[in-house]
Order: sequence, then structure tokens, then C-alpha cells
Amino acid sequence: MFTATKPEDMNPTFARAFNSRDIENLMALYEQRAQLRADETGRTHTGHAAIRAELTALLQAPGTMTSRNNFCLVFEDIALLRADWMLEHGGQTIASGSSAEIVRRQDDGRWLYIVDHAMGASLPAIT
Repeated sequence: MFTATKPEDMNPTFARAFNSRDIENLMALYEQRAQLRADETGRTHTGHAAIRAELTALLQAPGTMTSRNNFCLVFEDIALLRADWMLEHGGQTIASGSSAEIVRRQDDGRWLYIVDHAMGASLPAIT
């Protein structure tokens, strides 16, 4: 199982969990009542069952993911993250974006997603 004991490790840990192709490794990074918005559609998936279904579909995408923190702003037991991620397959980028997330420190020291918006920081400006 993959875990992050520092909030700035969440995004690289998510990429490693994705690359393991094991849904349990991904699910271990989310609180039970977390919210996930995986794309630009605006659909929010709330709770482990809904997140599991969305991430299981995501795991069907080929390629290797990388994710690098752009920033991590910590306030007490909560942190705001922004990361730039990329999915590569066969030497080509097949998907990329910039995420916005909120993570919370758990009693055991792990950090887990409470809000994960995979495209949140790469949405176009409102005009």
C-alpha cells in the first residue's frame, strides 16, 4: 500500500499508485467521504464507492504517470496542493494537466485526499 507522510509527497505517491495498476493503492490515498473531480465535465464523485469506480476506469488508460508538485501550502492539519501531471505512452504524452487538491493529516500521520480535482488548476479563465 502506498502512503504519504508529508503532504508534498501526495502527488508523486498518486503517480506511483497509478503506475502500480492496483486500485487498492489508489484508494488508500482517499478519506472515506472524499470528493474527486477527474475531468472538465464538472461531475463530482463523492465517497469511496464512487471514487473507486472513477479510478478503476482511469486505470484502463495506458501509460506511465508522473506528477510533480507546483506548490504545497500547509495550515495545521490541512494542505492545499497544486501539481502538474502527465501520462505518457510509447514516448508520447497522451494526457496532461494541472491538479488542485486538499489533503488532511490523519491521526496516524498519513495524509489523505479530501478534495481531488485532477484538472482544477488547468481550467481556462472565466471571461
